[in-house]
Amino acid sequence: MKYILSATLLYFCALPYIIGQTISEKLGYQKDAKLLMVHADDLGSARSVNLASITGLENGSISSGSVMVPCPWFADIARYAAEHDGKHDLGIHLTVTCEWEYYKWGPTTRAAVPSLVDSNGYFYQDCASFAANLDMQELETELRAQIDKALAYGFNPTHLDTHMGCLVFAKPEVMGLYLALGKEYGIPTFVSKDEVALAPDLLAPYVTMKDVIWDAVHSAGPQDFDQDMDAYYRNTLREIQPGLSMIIIHPGYDNQELQGVCEGHPYWGSRWRQNDADFFSGIICREILAEENIKLVTWKEVAKAME
Repeated sequence: MKYILSATLLYFCALPYIIGQTISEKLGYQKDAKLLMVHADDLGSARSVNLASITGLENGSISSGSVMVPCPWFADIARYAAEHDGKHDLGIHLTVTCEWEYYKWGPTTRAAVPSLVDSNGYFYQDCASFAANLDMQELETELRAQIDKALAYGFNPTHLDTHMGCLVFAKPEVMGLYLALGKEYGIPTFVSKDEVALAPDLLAPYVTMKDVIWDAVHSAGPQDFDQDMDAYYRNTLREIQPGLSMIIIHPGYDNQELQGVCEGHPYWGSRWRQNDADFFSGIICREILAEENIKLVTWKEVAKAME
């Protein structure tokens, strides 16, 4: 397939000024409104991640989540998504890596995709290894299998995004495939201005600054975890600017299951995920959102506004 996208690339990624209104105005807010999506990653990776994310979606400040189809607890969250279709904003976290030491997963497709797996048949641990070995046809086969499996479970994804950013940062043609699949399936695809700005010349044939809607994307890093995660989130919320922003979080419960999953990984590990679950299900987060007049939005709302 051809990966170079046309000038009408992805209706859901076109900047709203093209049609005369900001996305804030199309959603019914003032032009300078602060719109925020609090987005939970990695649903399906563990039961405790599913439960913490559902709690945040139902009772907290999480407004969106994404599901990892190849993972052991996918069926659990896919059942929940199907039973609550339309209630919550849940997409597909397209997955081509497995970062953990002892907790492993591999391809969804039943076809042979040797370029995507290590000698034990699992996905590579990092994006660099994935990019160094991949075959584009095999990658397309796997990504289609993940989307098709989600749909077969009755799970109607609100968007596509990518685990560890591998489909955005690996190679420009990989981003092209990622965006093209979103267009083909009619599913909005996550691309931010910051991502494109990292390599604008390489990505120019596939996506430009006019093709993305996210003004800012925030996510805690190891330094924030070492110092004070709550302080990072409080400061980030208070510094949200007018436009459309996202905070990516990783909720989960610091129990025996998740401690085993994350063994040897303090960063993005079980304590990190418990902290995310607590903050974004707590009252301090809600109070800051109200004080700063930040409006939580979902992929469904954004996609509808862009139609």
